Parts: sequence; structure tokens; C-alpha cells
Amino acid sequence: MVPFAKSLVDAFPDRVLWGTDWPHPNMKKEAPDDGVLVDHIPKVAPSAAEQKALLIDNPMRLYWG
Repeated sequence: MVPFAKSLVDAFPDRVLWGTDWPHPNMKKEAPDDGVLVDHIPKVAPSAAEQKALLIDNPMRLYWG
């Protein structure tokens, strides 16, 4: 997952967002550990600027811009 997600961040730095399907309503059994999912963010967006775009700037522009 990390190489694919990183390629999206690299190709579309001003358009990509982070998201999960929390609270995982479609999971029939145990839901994934969201902490583990969030631990992948620095792997796909290593710099502080990329993380800010992924988590703050791009969602703000999409939903409230």
C-alpha cells in the first residue's frame, strides 16, 4: 500500500487527501487498528509540508474552499 499511496502523493500533491472508513461500518469481524493506519502517513508523505497538504490544506480546499 505504501508505494502506491506515495506515488499518488508525489503525482498529485495538491489533490490527494488522507482518509479511512472509520468507524469501519462494513467490517464483519474485527476492525483494523486505526493507529497502525495513521502510522503510515509519514511513509507516504515524508515531509511536514506533504503531511500538512494531505491532512489539512487539501481537505480544507475540497470541503470548505
